[in-house]
Amino acid sequence: MKLRAAFNIQRSTPLNFQFEIDLQGITAVFGKSGCGKTSLLRALAGLEKHPGSYLKVGEEIWQQNELFIPAHQRPLAYVFQEASLFPHLNVRRNIEYGLKRIQQCDSKIPLEQIIELMELDLLLDRKTNYLSGGEQQRVAIARALAVNPSILLMDEPLSSLDQTRKDELIPYISSLNRELNIPIIYVTHSNEEIARLADQLIFIEDHCIKAAGPIEQLLTRADLSLSHRAQAESIISAVADTYDTTFHLNQLNSVLGPFTVPGDALPRAKSIRLRLAAQDVSLALNVQEDSSILNILPAVVKGIQDENSAQATVYLDMNGQTVLARITRKSVARLQLEIGKKVYAQIKSVAVLA
Repeated sequence: MKLRAAFNIQRSTPLNFQFEIDLQGITAVFGKSGCGKTSLLRALAGLEKHPGSYLKVGEEIWQQNELFIPAHQRPLAYVFQEASLFPHLNVRRNIEYGLKRIQQCDSKIPLEQIIELMELDLLLDRKTNYLSGGEQQRVAIARALAVNPSILLMDEPLSSLDQTRKDELIPYISSLNRELNIPIIYVTHSNEEIARLADQLIFIEDHCIKAAGPIEQLLTRADLSLSHRAQAESIISAVADTYDTTFHLNQLNSVLGPFTVPGDALPRAKSIRLRLAAQDVSLALNVQEDSSILNILPAVVKGIQDENSAQATVYLDMNGQTVLARITRKSVARLQLEIGKKVYAQIKSVAVLA
């Protein structure tokens, strides 16, 4: 299902948002605070009407010229930053409140499945003011799912939680699309959240949408500021294979080649997401046999850009996927790096995200 949008949002600084994207998985709307992420989400939801704008979802036009489908008639649900639960109702009745928007026979997701997915069965009779922040957001998500949405909109749902609660809630959000096949549009300014959750990215900068597409591609594009940040990174998909019980190492397979990562055994054939921080990737002209680094893979230099007087970003082609390396300009000169040169990427650290 494609989403095509062109919004002209009048603020103190006008926002011109135009993009087209396939609605699948989790699409993160990412940018700095105040860039217009929430304004975009509210326009998609129909909570704000902006003259001269256009919105088509799948084969249905939701806004064009004089046509404007109001929020309550759009087949979507919205999860806000705050859970905003009804304090006079228990958990079950808060969730069931969402059913008022639909006929029970229209619901494709059984209520008990939602409760099981969000692991709320032991909390159903509890008043919401006795719940933790993470539990309250799980109830808010369950209430949103109860309306049987075609799209789930989430506006920084983790922003009010501490890191422990965020870590608890992220797996629930990650499982929604996988278990229910509901596309999610997820607003955040957190690098950690896009790395762990996003399949696609809508990147907002300088009051416009700079790019929209798969996260693996956008994070490593030389023409976007994402690849020039201090926390620049590459996201890699992999599959768990064997486990070394002696040294407690997982062997993973990826398009880049085999990866070795420490930790508890991962289920074989499980899909894994890896984060490679650009600052943790060094380069060599030959394979270093006497190195403590376990992940050393061949690559070809596809681009080099200076970041400041001391550092440069090297864009590597590794079996068709771009990986970033942040090294010193002196190293670029010493290795005589240039486009097309064959090197070896020494990946000092690999973060397993999911």
